[in-house]
Amino acid sequence: MASDRPDVVTGYESAPGPADIEAKIGMATARRVVWVAPPLILIYGLISGGLGALSASIGVAIVAANFVIAGFLLSKAAAVSLKLYHAAALVGFLLRLTLIMLVMLVTAQVIEVDRMAMGISAVVSYLVLLSWEAVAVSRGETKELEWS
Repeated sequence: MASDRPDVVTGYESAPGPADIEAKIGMATARRVVWVAPPLILIYGLISGGLGALSASIGVAIVAANFVIAGFLLSKAAAVSLKLYHAAALVGFLLRLTLIMLVMLVTAQVIEVDRMAMGISAVVSYLVLLSWEAVAVSRGETKELEWS
């Protein structure tokens, strides 16, 4: 099937109009933070008090923002070309992990935080949210991602 749109690979059926699937996945992942953040904030609140709870919430917020940025960038890259999409996926992943690290380091320099609470919360929330979204998409639980 030939297409007049330059962003559509011929031979494949495309979604009608701009789908922005990656942005929707990023937002869906970030929305799940309401289930992941409270246990982490509670645990570090009990361990380290208010500073631990604040630090855990900062770590989780940084990760949620990362997923939203990732989805937005991949959606925009996919609209341009498949090569740019692949480059954005690979290079963007490394840059976003670096950005997470830099934001956490700058945050720790600017305000007083419990570095352990912030770091562990960021890692745990990243892995939990990523795994949760992967399972949800593979099971077809995200109905808003259907193209038809």
